[in-house]
Amino acid sequence: MENNTDVSIHDFLERMRKPPAGDLVKSIKSFIVSFLNNEPDPEKDSAAVQDFFSKMEAAFRAHPLWSGCSEDELDSAGDGLEKYVMTKLFPRVFASNTEDVISDEKLFQKMSLVQQFISPEYLDIKPTFQNETSWLLAQKELQKINMYKAPRDKLVCVLNCCKVINNLLLNASIASNENTPGADEFLPVLIYVTIKANPPQLHSNLLYIQRYRRESKLVGEAAYFFTNILSAESFISNIDAKSLSMDEAEFEKNMESARARISGLSSQPTAPPPPRDESTVHKTQMLNPKRETTLFQSRSSDSLSGTSDILNANSEIPVKKVESVSDLENKGASRLLKDTEASKIFQEYPYLFANAGDLRIGDVESLLNSYKQLVFKYVCLSKGLGDAATTSLASSSSPPLQALSGFDTAKEPEDEHTTLSSDVRETDRSVDDLVRALQSEGEAVVDKVLDVKQEEHTAVLAEEQT
Repeated sequence: MENNTDVSIHDFLERMRKPPAGDLVKSIKSFIVSFLNNEPDPEKDSAAVQDFFSKMEAAFRAHPLWSGCSEDELDSAGDGLEKYVMTKLFPRVFASNTEDVISDEKLFQKMSLVQQFISPEYLDIKPTFQNETSWLLAQKELQKINMYKAPRDKLVCVLNCCKVINNLLLNASIASNENTPGADEFLPVLIYVTIKANPPQLHSNLLYIQRYRRESKLVGEAAYFFTNILSAESFISNIDAKSLSMDEAEFEKNMESARARISGLSSQPTAPPPPRDESTVHKTQMLNPKRETTLFQSRSSDSLSGTSDILNANSEIPVKKVESVSDLENKGASRLLKDTEASKIFQEYPYLFANAGDLRIGDVESLLNSYKQLVFKYVCLSKGLGDAATTSLASSSSPPLQALSGFDTAKEPEDEHTTLSSDVRETDRSVDDLVRALQSEGEAVVDKVLDVKQEEHTAVLAEEQT
């Protein structure tokens, strides 16, 4: 998907850089400035953008730069225009009013609760069509939706999710000699996958696609699948005992149990903290890499809740133990579990859930610098905790979550130099301490650390000069 849109935007920008495109460039910039000066109004904003796209598509057809171009090339120009304009307007139009934000939060919380106990049977999905392991592929596609700003890119995430489900159902029907599955088989599976994926701001994402994807492209198969996910959203928003063919008392009991699990109240206060099942946590992260809150709201949350305390409050042995790195990780996870806005914390880190195929060449330098910062900070933190048994953690200047600040690659390009320079300065203090601590172990070790440190400064200087 990304490769196709990259080609579209690249071709579009290349043509826009040519002198004959001056009139088009002026029109585009004028529209963006005029749009941003208006008061937000979702309906009027949508109409204005769609009208502009239509006019520009006609302008492309009549312009010498696209003379003799095929329909596919003209279509790519439209996609390039859409991506360029909507990337500029995204902060202004996405989740732009309080109602959308509230709807996002309600939907997210609803799915967070229901996903704790729902099973395919509750949605009347036939055993023949049940394939939860393969459905994870569909979840992964839907969970990518917040990695992109262009309406087309977000829509493709939805379409990929739906196509995975559709293909799985078709293959299952062929293998079992069932009739070709239709909407009655497809929609329940899409509802189940959506609940399990639970991408943040799903409501706003769907509205954004509906309002700002070029109307001429939201047709045919795209319109069919998009209509289905709108139906899935509506079903989930109004989900109750009747819609799940469940007894009312059982439904309320399950919902209450889910609330207790998420809030961390499911563990008895007098019970010792349960051991953390690292393999379960790792497996959960691998199965649900895109949704920020899966770790905190899946069944593995049982192994995380209650781990913030090193000793049971009612322990008969009043011995205070220094927290290890693992203890701090557990404490952070437990706190995030109780944080009602935990999902928003991770929205600034899109690369956290990216695959190798999602990355571009231009991302390598930023990610390499982030990796170096992470290694320095984590090693220094581990070393500091291991040697300073009597040091109070309250005086630490680098909380566990702050130690990951080197991964903040979601900021706009103009902010990257400031962020990277700040990270390097913060890390330098820790690196200096580490260098002094290692001096007794030989100059070779020190030189290696200093070489890496120098590379960091060189990278920052090079970026600032550019």
